[in-house]
Amino acid sequence: MKHLIIGSGPAGVVAAETLRKADPAAEITLLCGEGEPPYARMAIPYLLKGEIEEAGTHIRKDADHYERLRIQLVQARAKGIDTARRTVDLGDGRQLPFDRLLIATGSHPSLEKIPGMDLPGVHSCWTLEDARTILAQARPGTRIVQMGAGFVGCIIMEGLLSRGVDLTILVRSGYMVRRMMNPTASGLIRKWCEAKGVKVLTHTQPQGLSIKEGVLQVALGEGRVLPADLYLSVVGVDPTLGFLEGSRIEVGHGILVDAAMQTSVPGIYAAGDVAEATDCLTGQRRINAIQPNAVEQGRIAALNMAGKPAQFRGSFVFNVLTTLGLVSSSFGEWQGVPGGESTEVLDEAHYRYLNLQFDGDRLVGANCVGFADHVGAFRGLIEGRIRLGIWKQRLLEDPTRIMQAYLAAAHRVA
Repeated sequence: MKHLIIGSGPAGVVAAETLRKADPAAEITLLCGEGEPPYARMAIPYLLKGEIEEAGTHIRKDADHYERLRIQLVQARAKGIDTARRTVDLGDGRQLPFDRLLIATGSHPSLEKIPGMDLPGVHSCWTLEDARTILAQARPGTRIVQMGAGFVGCIIMEGLLSRGVDLTILVRSGYMVRRMMNPTASGLIRKWCEAKGVKVLTHTQPQGLSIKEGVLQVALGEGRVLPADLYLSVVGVDPTLGFLEGSRIEVGHGILVDAAMQTSVPGIYAAGDVAEATDCLTGQRRINAIQPNAVEQGRIAALNMAGKPAQFRGSFVFNVLTTLGLVSSSFGEWQGVPGGESTEVLDEAHYRYLNLQFDGDRLVGANCVGFADHVGAFRGLIEGRIRLGIWKQRLLEDPTRIMQAYLAAAHRVA
């Protein structure tokens, strides 16, 4: 049996390892697209901070790990898939055959469509190569203008500030991390960043980039210009799907998969940031681009590829973010549901905030800032769809009793 995996992030690596355990005699090939050993993008902020070396970003630390498991690493990108002939085109004359295929290509950075994005000094922060470029140029006093304050934009701030740079963040909307935080939580994160020396400009979007007298110029409109030594575009990511054209694999926002992580073409699977799977709470299809989700999807896909039936029980939306030392998190339907109730508590002086969302007597979503101890309780109550009973009213009166509510409701204690 020939198993081919496109993508060497956490989903792809775990899938390859699972396949080897489930199918000891199989031929397993892992297609790596960046000319690097398999690594975790979420380790890049720690590289920027100097807490780890490049080797610390590698998903597996032993140099002979893949060789020992007889997993062949191929440094090339997929350019197309012929689902009839069961081959992947590498664009250099090579065609890799497969019996079972896993697509785990992840995401790529979204780039702004403004003049000057191809100028020197303009970068994203998504790959190891991006990190090397930033590390080589970011020194005390380096002027960095960063467009974007989403999840990735916030986690790289600490690494940048640790190098003594002069950092300005541009936020197109009025809110930082608006895809996981409500306005109150977002406002706390912004104030925290400003207190740490970051300049945050909301409702601001560059009109274009240019170079004047050797200096990068960020035009903000109405005559406003910011000089910069580096411009970082961190405005989000999109699933990597371009090579699927003509493949007959059905695509929505991502690759549509069933509970076995199988696509519309039998024997071809998808996992991770590229897969559009069912949400465990809403039953709706969505991409849930977090590493634990990618790892579990890769494992489930691999078991099915090896002929061992397994089902993905659905993704659970949660994010835990650390921004310059401030921990924030969101869970489930944090924006609330029609007809639902909510409660919140705010301690602005100490950067602490809780917002809980209910549907009947179930907790369905939460936003948290400065509360780092109860991630398990939030996930247990929401993902487990646990009925709160009398504890709903107690939480409405005091949201900080979340751990007591979890322990009591999970064990049916009044």
